[in-house]
Amino acid sequence: MKSSVILINNPVAKKSSQNKIRQACDIFMSGGFSVKVLITKQKGDAENFARDSLKEKPTMIVAAGGDGTVNEIANGIAGSEIPLAILPLGTTNVLAKEIGIPENVKNSVHIAMQKSFRKISLGKITLTDSPFIKRYFILMAGIGYDGETVYNINQNIKKITGKGAYIFSGIKTLFKWNQKELKFLINDKNYLAYSAIIGKASKYAGNFHVTPDVKLTEPFFQIALFKGNSKLDMFRYITGIITGNLLKMKDVEFIKTKDITIDGSAHIQIDGDYFGKTPAKIEIEKDALRLIYP
Repeated sequence: MKSSVILINNPVAKKSSQNKIRQACDIFMSGGFSVKVLITKQKGDAENFARDSLKEKPTMIVAAGGDGTVNEIANGIAGSEIPLAILPLGTTNVLAKEIGIPENVKNSVHIAMQKSFRKISLGKITLTDSPFIKRYFILMAGIGYDGETVYNINQNIKKITGKGAYIFSGIKTLFKWNQKELKFLINDKNYLAYSAIIGKASKYAGNFHVTPDVKLTEPFFQIALFKGNSKLDMFRYITGIITGNLLKMKDVEFIKTKDITIDGSAHIQIDGDYFGKTPAKIEIEKDALRLIYP
């Protein structure tokens, strides 16, 4: 039986182009794969395409886009036996950096064609005021400053500048920062903080590290709790992330856990996209996704 690929492309991804998609298809076909390309037009398309594609039982589904596209497809196929490969075409491509997938089309497709997958654990987040609103994430969830920064992003600026939109929004969020205290229940103990990054991967926003002691394949999170709330505190944390000194800061606490409950009101982002507001519960979904990487 001929191997088959369903390639789901987000054409507005920062580094996407028709030439790159054609090149990827040509390489797959020269390797003996049939290829079906599905083009997204709006948010949610990638998830729906992926879920519907399971009926065709492809050899793999390929996410041709950024981390947001990968997140949507993962939400469509989590728990299935169909593996996911990635062709990183987004703004930052954090997952690709995490698992060693090059942004070069030829090299990334050759990795996909090896069909060597590993089972990874996902984060599952539920908005507890709206218990039917649930979503998986692969990389991380940002609560508070991180979530508010993503909430404030101007999508038109993002299309033009890519990473610049995040930087601009981060500065704007810092000047307006006025987060109320949040309560975190972690390992049966209560903690108070104003922001948190709940990592399922070691890399953050590119090649930075906030939660370095966690792996995609392992069934736990590392959470960084930010206990200061002044604008100066937030500036220190941002500088600490950029310089690699965050782990040395005494008012940032790092904890490993399998679930977190968050009370209070704060914005949430997952895998770089806005999700909603707390209160929320975050849990591990063990071995929920088959991901192709070296």
